[in-house]
Amino acid sequence: MSDRDYYEILGISKSASEGDIKRAFKKAAIKYHPDKYNNAGEKEKKEAEEKFKEINEAYSVLSEPDKRAQYDRVGHDAFKQGAGSGGFGGGYGGFGGFEDLGDIFGSIFGNTGGFGRGGNYVQPGADLTYQLNITLEEAAFGAEKTIKYRRNAKCKACNGTGGDPKGSLRECTQCKGVGKIKKLQRTIFGNIEQIAECDACHGKGKIPEIKCSTCSGVGITTETLELKRKIPAGISTGQKLRIEDMGEASESGGPYGDLYIIINVLKHKFFTRQGDDVYCQVPITFATATLGGEIEVPTLEGHKNVKVPAGTQAGKKFKIRDAGIKSLRGSGTGAQVIEVTVEVPTDLSESQKKLLMEFDDSLNEKNYKKGGFFDRVKGFFS
Repeated sequence: MSDRDYYEILGISKSASEGDIKRAFKKAAIKYHPDKYNNAGEKEKKEAEEKFKEINEAYSVLSEPDKRAQYDRVGHDAFKQGAGSGGFGGGYGGFGGFEDLGDIFGSIFGNTGGFGRGGNYVQPGADLTYQLNITLEEAAFGAEKTIKYRRNAKCKACNGTGGDPKGSLRECTQCKGVGKIKKLQRTIFGNIEQIAECDACHGKGKIPEIKCSTCSGVGITTETLELKRKIPAGISTGQKLRIEDMGEASESGGPYGDLYIIINVLKHKFFTRQGDDVYCQVPITFATATLGGEIEVPTLEGHKNVKVPAGTQAGKKFKIRDAGIKSLRGSGTGAQVIEVTVEVPTDLSESQKKLLMEFDDSLNEKNYKKGGFFDRVKGFFS
């Protein structure tokens, strides 16, 4: 086998728990099990087989505390002394090949899910998606939300077998209890043999003598679920939260699919978000922009006072640190960026107009920002 890092092969970190290792193996084994590549080309089959062997080898070490500790200390060298000294020679850590993987898959998927004895593949249930709308405040600080949805679930009356509890299950005569059947397809190149799920027992290998009256022998019913889920602070639109085994039930007795909650942060009437920072525009009066002062600014957590210096121009930006969005990775909090706009007074009385004209006549070049708009216009005409 290759010397690829076992943690890398399973896509986990070195601090992964026993449950993390098992879940990673389950996911990878389903993806690369050889039975899924019966109708693929030779190159694809060989690549899947090699990856499946790598996954098997990695799991056989990392799933056993003693072997994992030895691997963490020494690496692959700990298992290069041959099969007689606990290595992987010949049987890859005790597994003789695909035919003997029933026990290990059974321990992970249970008796009804994943892979049956002899490596028979059982299709897992479909994944479900749920779009959850949250406010910008909830995205900033986190929240607990309740979602409600419908899914196909194993019939509780018959535990998904499709049979009446009073009756018994018999071996499917069509597939001989294997759950799969061989089909011959005639093509211009000759007959091609395909492996397919048995349509008589839906891959279960057994058929009920008396059909369950609740699910009419299908083994599946619909149910409505309510789940509470914590939304982490800092989450953004488009990000997903995965809840394992809360998707659809498998008709062939495999594991449940997963539920993916897709986040949609609603548009805010005042703030816009860029990364972990929030932006807003705040109007100030002509007098405040000219003379300076203190203005009250709304934030995600309430109101704060911000000092505006004299001579503030329209478009000037001020920053309030730690008033934005908490980082999803836990590395601080963004800022709030305030852009001021100067409100121009309207509907002036005659006396107000006169005062404004007198004020304007009293101004000269020294009263305007050097290099500002008026300087540029003057330079253009000259």
